[in-house]
Amino acid sequence: MPWLFLLLALGAVAIAFTTTSVPLAAIALLLSLVFVVIGVLGLLAQRVGSQSRSEAMMVDPMELRRLREQAEARRAATPSDPSTRSPPAGP
Repeated sequence: MPWLFLLLALGAVAIAFTTTSVPLAAIALLLSLVFVVIGVLGLLAQRVGSQSRSEAMMVDPMELRRLREQAEARRAATPSDPSTRSPPAGP
């Protein structure tokens, strides 16, 4: 759809260059500017929309809490071996 606005802007510029009427040329140039702005904003909106994450992929707070509890339970279940720990930094 944004490409349609850009084509309309190109058509308006063509009308502005081929007409002999100054008011018609001014209106055509103004329409061309409006169509270019709308077309570029439409292209940007498409790009942002294609880059955004789907809301269905987001984790809800209850699921996040359940995942944290599972991770904490796994950490608590693993035996801590003092020989695998790194020595404390000292002078």
